Amino acid sequence: MAHIHSWAVLCTLFLVSAGGSASAATVCVNASPKPGCYTKIADGIAAAHPGETVQVAQGTYHEKVIINKSLSLVGFGASNTILDASRNNNGVGIYVNGMDNLRTQDIADGNLSGLSDVVVRGFTVTNAKFEGILVSNASNVTVVENHVTGNNTILDAQNQLCRGLPDWETSEGFDCGEGIHLVAVDHSLIANNRVDHNAGGILLTDETGPNHDNQLVENTVTENPIDCGITLASHKPAPNYALTPYGVFHNTIAFNESTRNGVGALGNGVGIGLFTSGGHANTATYGNVVIGNRTTENGHTGIALHAHRNGAILIDNVIVGNYIARNGADTGDTSTSGPTGVNVSAGNSAVPLTGTVISGNAINDEAIDVAVKTPAQIEIHLNNLQGDGAAGVSNLGGGAVNATQNWWGCAGGPTAQGCSTVQGADIIFTPWLTRPFNQGGH
Repeated sequence: MAHIHSWAVLCTLFLVSAGGSASAATVCVNASPKPGCYTKIADGIAAAHPGETVQVAQGTYHEKVIINKSLSLVGFGASNTILDASRNNNGVGIYVNGMDNLRTQDIADGNLSGLSDVVVRGFTVTNAKFEGILVSNASNVTVVENHVTGNNTILDAQNQLCRGLPDWETSEGFDCGEGIHLVAVDHSLIANNRVDHNAGGILLTDETGPNHDNQLVENTVTENPIDCGITLASHKPAPNYALTPYGVFHNTIAFNESTRNGVGALGNGVGIGLFTSGGHANTATYGNVVIGNRTTENGHTGIALHAHRNGAILIDNVIVGNYIARNGADTGDTSTSGPTGVNVSAGNSAVPLTGTVISGNAINDEAIDVAVKTPAQIEIHLNNLQGDGAAGVSNLGGGAVNATQNWWGCAGGPTAQGCSTVQGADIIFTPWLTRPFNQGGH
């Protein structure tokens, strides 16, 4: 897609600013003993002052890495700098830990960012019991150009059990936190990472604070067999934190590739999911933008919005300019009758998913392009639907669907042979486009 390059420039500018000034000192780490260098990453971090860079030479490092101060941790490149967490009792490969910097009074006052200005770049992170990279209660964190692979090793997928997971991760028993996990993180950038062969891909949650204003840009998330590719999910608060969920909001998911996730045994994965948990009545995922991504061949729906319980808030989310193809059907309380591109569903609840906009997407090779189940009116416009008799829009609930100004696969609209069809009542589809919408690169 031609428009990706402008984001690449933006990412580069962000990284230059996030990495600190050119005059900041550098601490050397080398797995092979070398004068002036530490042999362990943990020792280099301990020696570094805030704002400095810990430069890690190529090699394999068998240790746990915890970052609890502002610094840049930079490897020689993901193909050459390996963090193997298989001997790590801590359970996480790289942990950017702002949570332990919080005081009880900070939590009571709602001051929930305990760390800022951290960069993690240029590592392969593998064999962690839980997350490959975990970031908690932090601001202005940059995680870029890493390969996060083969983590969540302690997961018992058959019994959906993750033994030893911290009690503050209130809803992660099924996936051990996935490959990259942001908890209570804000104004941070996760970019140009490859995330594969973990239980799930990239996860944003809110157990210990609000998760907001983050950017997930140009990541490749693939072959995570148990769970979703990219997930934004509001969860029950952790013990000793707020009584009401903090929320996952105002995040941007842009130009990522999410493919073949959730296709393994007991797979449960959509390509990109925006969810509210069934474990608490007031979970909230709102005001997020999913733009310019490719979601293909995932075990369940390409893009899904699920509200599982009355009282949840799942509003004002925008799904725009994505390419969606060859995904599976949705199941459970959000079930669809066949492979589905986008599913916007309140499940068995009566949650109105107000403010949902689905626009400018190209959807191909699905039995149902867009499925809707909510009492709120949903806006579906300027999408290129596939035609060939597939259901362009399926209304499974009691609300109205405004599906005007879409391309239905041929010029005749939903009533014409060879076009996409409509299923269910209260779908407005006139007028429609008589040629595909120009989506600038799809």
